Amino acid sequence: MPAEQFTGAFQAEVWPENWQAWCLFEAVATQWRCGPGGVIGLDYSVLDRELQLRGIPQSDHLQIRHDIRVLEAAALESIYEEA
Repeated sequence: MPAEQFTGAFQAEVWPENWQAWCLFEAVATQWRCGPGGVIGLDYSVLDRELQLRGIPQSDHLQIRHDIRVLEAAALESIYEEA
């Protein structure tokens, strides 16, 4: 999809408890794995590295990965809904 399609496409309010996951999702937003049929999902090796670089405690990683999966699922639903 061309970037122009996303300009002003939506606005979202992010609750404070979701802010860290949202920022990480934004940081890895260009790291999608793709196959012949299109986008498959995020490259989690990049997410792991980003968690380390940001100094996020290991004890928080499982919850953040869960939160990212929720965002990823919503993004995939949106991507394929328009296809």
